[in-house]
Amino acid sequence: MTDVAVSLGDIIAALAFLLSAYATWRTHTFKKREEELLEIQKKLNTLMLDKEEREAAHEKKADLGANFVTIGSKKHRLRIFNKGRAAAYHVTIDFPEGNDIILERDIQEKFPLELLERGQSVDLIAMVAMGTRRKLAVRLSWQSADGEMFDKTVYPTL
Repeated sequence: MTDVAVSLGDIIAALAFLLSAYATWRTHTFKKREEELLEIQKKLNTLMLDKEEREAAHEKKADLGANFVTIGSKKHRLRIFNKGRAAAYHVTIDFPEGNDIILERDIQEKFPLELLERGQSVDLIAMVAMGTRRKLAVRLSWQSADGEMFDKTVYPTL
């Protein structure tokens, strides 16, 4: 009878050992998954912070552009506009490939432009004739509120 009790005790001890080993293994895998999850969460937080910083920087930038617009049946204007989220300061314009469309007097009267607010635009008179080029290279230069210089070349077409 004692042999049976010892065997039963051995079986219970063995089962307790196996249960303990299983619990240790599960705790180890759980801890490993938790560490992986924490690493992923850290990477996600870094990416979200980078995105927020980019969006904050984008909020502080002006984005200038230019298009030809037709007014009436034959009157054309070169519209310089700010589609960015911040104002542009000390805006200048020049034509790297030459200018035979925009009136020079109109350019001299309006530029350099001290301030071009978000959503604001300036129109320049365009003289279009039969032999006029249909595409014009326009380089726009401006400063941000903190003094950083930007320039952009656009190619509006008639």
